[in-house]
Amino acid sequence: MGILHDDVVIITQAEKEGDPSVITINCPDKTGLGCDLCRIILCFGLSIVRGDVSTDGKWCYIVFWVIGSPETRWGLLKKRLVGTCPSCSSASGISFYRSELQPPKPPDVFLLKFCCYDRRGLLHDVTGVLCELELTIKKVKVSTTPDEKVMDLFFITDTRELLHTNKRKEEVSDYLKAVTGDAMISCEIEMVGPEITACSQGSSFLPSAITEDMFDLEMPAELPSGSLTSRSVSVTMDNTLSPGHTLVQIICKDHKGLLYDIMRTLKDYNIQISYGRFSIKQRRHCEIDLFIVQADGKKIVDPSKQKALRSRLQLEVLRPLRVAIVNRGPDTELLVANPVELSGKGRPLVFYDITLAFKMLNTGVFSAKIGRHLIGDREWEVYRVLIDEGDGLSVPRNKIEEQVWKMLMGWE
Repeated sequence: MGILHDDVVIITQAEKEGDPSVITINCPDKTGLGCDLCRIILCFGLSIVRGDVSTDGKWCYIVFWVIGSPETRWGLLKKRLVGTCPSCSSASGISFYRSELQPPKPPDVFLLKFCCYDRRGLLHDVTGVLCELELTIKKVKVSTTPDEKVMDLFFITDTRELLHTNKRKEEVSDYLKAVTGDAMISCEIEMVGPEITACSQGSSFLPSAITEDMFDLEMPAELPSGSLTSRSVSVTMDNTLSPGHTLVQIICKDHKGLLYDIMRTLKDYNIQISYGRFSIKQRRHCEIDLFIVQADGKKIVDPSKQKALRSRLQLEVLRPLRVAIVNRGPDTELLVANPVELSGKGRPLVFYDITLAFKMLNTGVFSAKIGRHLIGDREWEVYRVLIDEGDGLSVPRNKIEEQVWKMLMGWE
């Protein structure tokens, strides 16, 4: 026996604007399920304001209180959440859940070649269309020609797995045409092979000074004056309050994807949450209590393991992304980097937030690239944006960096 398919995820929408909607998930457990669920919620642009998690290692019960918007596609959200829970099979016409038998096949990658006359905010509008259509950007190369034309190359995957059909390709083209109008010159989509899409190592060179500063995995002794991050992060671990679990308590300032950042860190360490509670108090003050065990089902008693996990959690909460403005010869370049999950998934909506920040500042993008780089023992997704300075950079460099950081952290 199992649980009925429709009861796996139940969404109760808020009756009044501003009140949280409630997402209840009741399904078999699996390692990293909380991370996968939080990632989907982040993909839909929702903010988790409260959460409760409990599991016995085989079955889990999760409740999220989230703030959405009038544009939130709740039906599609439920479908995606159900899809990430352990897979279902049909028995006597009724769907029940069972354990995963094998990992899913990697999605096909397609190349979207889009040519258009340039204008301010164009890249964000195109990125918004791809997000709306559930097309995930794996790599991108954007360039501007001297005659004010833009050639965008997007390597994308389709959450709906329909991009091989002409109907889906026409849908993408129609959406892009609607947002660009007569400025669109051409739009072509074709499937590409793994030899083209392999991006574990970035082909572009990153200066050593940048890698040392941006990708430092140690907690800095002190943050630079005027730093855009907050030092108010506390991570403590206690083995005295539970006979079978280690209690992790986190106190910090909220940011976009906070719970995702915590869950992905625990997933990468192969840590299981038996019980957890998350809540946001006044002034974005967050409190998280997690009762955890290792993969062997035991609490964490080794001091070195405790220190390693505590330091990584503190770092990921304090600096979930890295943002820097650097000189590239006579030009100015923005670099944004985020760690890639061990499963190979990158952080959702990063490019969307970067391009939105540029649009809000009325600042152009001359070229942009997304690549993956192995720095130390971790893989990073690196966004490189060459700023269109035209007759001169009208917006101060520190203002661009600050706006991008605020957008990525949800502090705008």
